[in-house]
Amino acid sequence: MTARVLIVDDVFANIKLLEARLTAEYFSVISAMNGPQALDIAERGECDIVLLDVMMPGMDGFEVCRRLKSAPATAHLPVVMVTALDSPADRLAGLQAGADDFLTKPINELALLTRVRSLVRLKHLTDELRARAKGSQGLGLPDPLTVAAAEDGLNGRVLLIEDQHVTADRMSAALQLHHIVEIDAGGAESLVRIEEFNPDVVVLSLSLREVDPLRLVSQIRSNDQLRNLPVLVLAEIMDDPRVNRALDMGVNDYLIRPVDRNELIARVSTQIRKRRYQDRLRDNLRASMELAIVDPLTRLNNRRFLQTQLSMLLRDENRRGAPLSLLVLDLDHFKRINDVYGHDAGDEVLRECAERLRSLVRGIDIVARFGGEEFVVAMPDTDAFAASRVAERIRDLIDKKPFVIARGEKTIHVTISIGVASAPRTGGNPDALFKLADAALYDAKRAGRNCVRAAA
Repeated sequence: MTARVLIVDDVFANIKLLEARLTAEYFSVISAMNGPQALDIAERGECDIVLLDVMMPGMDGFEVCRRLKSAPATAHLPVVMVTALDSPADRLAGLQAGADDFLTKPINELALLTRVRSLVRLKHLTDELRARAKGSQGLGLPDPLTVAAAEDGLNGRVLLIEDQHVTADRMSAALQLHHIVEIDAGGAESLVRIEEFNPDVVVLSLSLREVDPLRLVSQIRSNDQLRNLPVLVLAEIMDDPRVNRALDMGVNDYLIRPVDRNELIARVSTQIRKRRYQDRLRDNLRASMELAIVDPLTRLNNRRFLQTQLSMLLRDENRRGAPLSLLVLDLDHFKRINDVYGHDAGDEVLRECAERLRSLVRGIDIVARFGGEEFVVAMPDTDAFAASRVAERIRDLIDKKPFVIARGEKTIHVTISIGVASAPRTGGNPDALFKLADAALYDAKRAGRNCVRAAA
């Protein structure tokens, strides 16, 4: 997997050394020799990952990282600190600034390339969600990138899978300062435990004795419900080949024993923040898709969805030779409800009407608000006679049961007129089918309203 790598270092020789290693593996390399230049490149979207030196004049690497991670446009960018600093305090400072990893010079080339590939792979997944989120910004939803970037990564659910009880208790005590933690000893039921606990992140020891931890990673990544779950592994030594194998399998991060409690807290919070970032983007995508097909007032499908589905249903029904019927329904004298009781009361009537329609149709039927006080029900595998019987039940339920308005303080009587048409006469044309049902609706209106009429 290739990517655009931004190297930030004020020493030109360091840039050239990293550039040679990365270009040999077919990465594209961009360089910056100071913090402001790096921020400008990142904000223009010209890189996929940042390799960032800490000790630079003016704006140091910690400040550059904080700015990248706090800006909605760059919060998703992976940042790897590459520095000669090697104390636990320096590593912690980098992680608390938002860095995804902290590599100490001289750099282990295999560790560098494996980490870059792993972070880029995860970043590409986020890029697709971000692109879709940007496309929904004109729909009136909150800016998803700003909301997602504000996540703090605290109060998460952490499952610690570790069979060394003293170590597990010590790590749990540290994490419980900020998160809800459960411990699993790492047995045959660990996957079930993950599914039941529904954690925000799993911390998994690579030294488990009863199960193969990499097999558990494989099971997590192949499970539709868990494949996006962040996994952080614990290894005994830095050059453990299983760490590189775990990263290739999709593990998000790793820790080397002995575990520094502050680094543990920082890395876990980082993974939770990333998970929530992606979840916010997915929620936004679902909301934008829902806005495209769902009427916000009644929560029924909207006209656009109906028209798309009706064409598909007609093609299917014609292929199978099965009937398809359409009901077009209109609340009688609805303008009078709005004029006398107000538009809030009218909205209450529309919502209640939608609920009653749902209660009387099948799961395969499509119920949509077509506009204003008009509704449409598409009924696959239903001839005109059966559809007329359903329409009569709907009419009766609307007529016989008063509608509650003004937050339960008043009730009003509402009626509905319904037109019914069946597909065989329309030659598979959805517009023709709708016109037949709409004409039948007008027949019902002319007949005095509060009745059902089928297309002649």
